[in-house]
Amino acid sequence: MFSNIGWPEMMILLVAALVILGPERLPGAVRWTIDSLRKVRDYASGATAQLKDELGPDFEDLRKPLADLNELRGMTPRSMVTKHLLNGDDSVLRNLEKAVPTKDDLYGTSSGMPDYPMPKLEKPLERNERPPIDSDAT
Repeated sequence: MFSNIGWPEMMILLVAALVILGPERLPGAVRWTIDSLRKVRDYASGATAQLKDELGPDFEDLRKPLADLNELRGMTPRSMVTKHLLNGDDSVLRNLEKAVPTKDDLYGTSSGMPDYPMPKLEKPLERNERPPIDSDAT
């Protein structure tokens, strides 16, 4: 839940709490917050235990499809190919990535822009104007 909050954010929250609540009410607010979080965690674990007791072996049957769904959520096309076609060995894909040229390799510049001039764009078609037909392409 709070996995993306780092130390700088925690310090900002602490300073904001100190300014808003003041030094005399801050320890009581921290104690209340910790007690509330413990109660919520105890309720959640109690609900899980109660559900497990009531469902018995069916709980594991319910849990397995959810675990499979969670595993599929993290799948990317690359990881699917690696897992199912290459038996977990992605060295083939890494070698393939090394063989594919980058933009710098293709164009020879660090900006990624080609050294040759770009073709001029033709004017857009007017209203009810028919596009030219390439007889060789049709």
